[in-house]
Amino acid sequence: MAFNYHFKDCGIISYDNGLNLQKYYINLVKKGALKGVFLLLEHTPVYTIGKGCKKDPQYFNYLKQLADLYFIDRGGDITFHGPGQLVVYPILDLNYFKRDLHLFIEMLEEAIIRLLKLYNIVAGRKAKYTGVWIGNEKISSIGIACRNWITWHGIAFNVNVDLNYFSYITPCGISEFGVTSLEKEGLKVSVNDLKTQLIPIIEDLFNISYVNT
Repeated sequence: MAFNYHFKDCGIISYDNGLNLQKYYINLVKKGALKGVFLLLEHTPVYTIGKGCKKDPQYFNYLKQLADLYFIDRGGDITFHGPGQLVVYPILDLNYFKRDLHLFIEMLEEAIIRLLKLYNIVAGRKAKYTGVWIGNEKISSIGIACRNWITWHGIAFNVNVDLNYFSYITPCGISEFGVTSLEKEGLKVSVNDLKTQLIPIIEDLFNISYVNT
């Protein structure tokens, strides 16, 4: 049986507004008013620091000169979000799926792998690392948080984002590999087009039905 789930296109918003939206929908899911919602958006330039990041405070002060900076409650290290990067926040109650965070992350990765396949791009996973990779370069990061089996945070997929921002950090704490984007791979596709193409992929993977909001 497919459940009805909401997909909300939020446009380009600040990271602070993104957090507030997630909190709003988390509360609705907790109350049972919604089974889940996928927020699709882009962020204004921001570095986000997960629980696994251990850096000197002076380093963070330097980054603040380049973009906004947030310490957040997801796992992982440091990454960048900005215009030209498709961000997807799944606010889901995993009690309606399998209560398996590793499977959930694999499903998010699979959604991006299938999306890239539409453009004849062969992408996959890399042992010991989350995310989606084209060779030795990451095109999509996955970072989630989960409490009482309700998820938030999620996917960051590089479309035509300014990759120079990544040169000031060690993305996701991985120094031996690089980052890429659809633009770097030679494809010019809009973030809005990718949102439209991603929704049916998510529907199929999660066995859900689309409801606009």
